[in-house]
Formats: sequence, structure tokens, C-alpha cells
Amino acid sequence: QVQLVESGGGLVQAGGSLRLSCAASGRTFSSYTMAWFRQAPGKEREFVARSTWGGVRTFYADSVKGRFAISRDNAKNTVYLQMNSLKPADTATYYCAADQRPSSGNSRGEYEYWGQGTQVTVAS
Repeated sequence: QVQLVESGGGLVQAGGSLRLSCAASGRTFSSYTMAWFRQAPGKEREFVARSTWGGVRTFYADSVKGRFAISRDNAKNTVYLQMNSLKPADTATYYCAADQRPSSGNSRGEYEYWGQGTQVTVAS
């Protein structure tokens, strides 16, 4: 069983930055695919970014490419999402997700474990 706990959300002005963290339990963290999804009110939960096992490869949604960066510290069992040049459209609850397969995809159905979410609000 893996438990995920997100932190780092908050209120920020457009153009600002935030860094989200997701602390994971589990002894095989480095072998998991770790991902970030987000869900705005009234919308479907959507893929934001993912990191394959060990952080070998990263993938991003087109809407955040060039502004967001996912990274992981396997020694600390933590994955991060650095968010720069934030826009009001980035306002959402951000969720950390994990899957035991080393290279899962962008579909939320592929992820077995989820955190409780952290709210990010970007003011214009």
C-alpha cells in the first residue's frame, strides 16, 4: 500500500510560481511512475505531468509544457511539481498519483494510488 501526501498549494498572482511536493510511503518508490493531475471545478481530472521510474523520462501536458517541471528525489520518496509563469487557467486542485508500473501513461485510470489533493489558486 502506498500513501501520498501533497503540500505546497496556495494563492498566487498570475505570473508567479509555486512548488508542490508529494511525499510517498513505500520501499520501492524509485520504481514507480509518479504523476500529477489536476481538476478544476466542473471539469474532468486531467493529466499534468509524469515521471517514469527513477526519473529517467518526463512527460507534460501541452498546456503546461515549458512552464512546469516534475522532478523526484528517490532518497526522500518525494516528487515535486515546480510551476512557473502561472495563469488563472492553472487554478485547480492538484493531485499526486502513483503506479507500480515503471512507465505508466497519461490516463488517470492507470494510476492505483492518489493523494488527497492540494488547492492552487492563481489570481489575475
